This record gives sequence, structure tokens and C-alpha cells, in this order.
Amino acid sequence: MRTLERFTERLIARQREMYAADMPFLEKWRTAMRYLMSEDLAYEKVWLELQALAWNQPELRERVDSVNAEWRAVLTEAFAEPRKQYGIAMPLDALVSLVITFNVGIIVERLSGVTEGHQQLLDWIDAFLEEKQ
Repeated sequence: MRTLERFTERLIARQREMYAADMPFLEKWRTAMRYLMSEDLAYEKVWLELQALAWNQPELRERVDSVNAEWRAVLTEAFAEPRKQYGIAMPLDALVSLVITFNVGIIVERLSGVTEGHQQLLDWIDAFLEEKQ
């Protein structure tokens, strides 16, 4: 678990840096989606396996929850202003949950060999964000 936590710390630092960069949110979103769609899924596989183990191990659940809270904090900060900019009439916590669930869904499907509709969904979101700029 500690190895995963250290790796997660690097990924979170990368995400914080990306979302803090001086560029339009659309470019940040595109970069995040490139990471999601192009990277090796080894980290995601281990992460999901640890989550499954944590369902029945409270001591492990606390550590998994801690990592999850860090990801949520990054996304909450990253999406606060764009939510207003794009006129997304959804509570910020709900938007962050939607984005996290969206990512996990794509990861689970990709780990299962399912990719149908992913690119079309990303293209639709991209067009929505571009139209709202």
C-alpha cells in the first residue's frame, strides 16, 4: 500500500501542477483525458484491487479513503472556476463525483477490454467545452 501511496503522491502532484498551469481549462481537460486514455493501466489496476480488498478490511479502507480524498481535493479545486465558467448548474461536489465516477467507469471498462463509445463520449464532452468557451 505504501508504494501505491508514494506513486499516487507523484500523480497528484502532476495533476495539481497541470490544473494550476496558465492555460485554458479545455486544454487541461484534454491533457487529463490523454493521460486517462493513453497511459498504462498498471496503477489503476492495483488501485482498484486495493479498493476491493478495502471493502472488508477497515484498516485498509482508511488508507484508500485518504488517497481518494486527495484526488477529490485536487478535482474540487480544479473544477470550481470552470464549473461557473461553463455554466454547469450542478453542485461542485456532485460534479467532482461525476468526473471521478466517469474516470473509474472508463478504467474498469478498459481493464475488461471494453472501449466502445469512450472516444465518442470524450469527443462530445470536448465539443461541449469548446462551444462554451
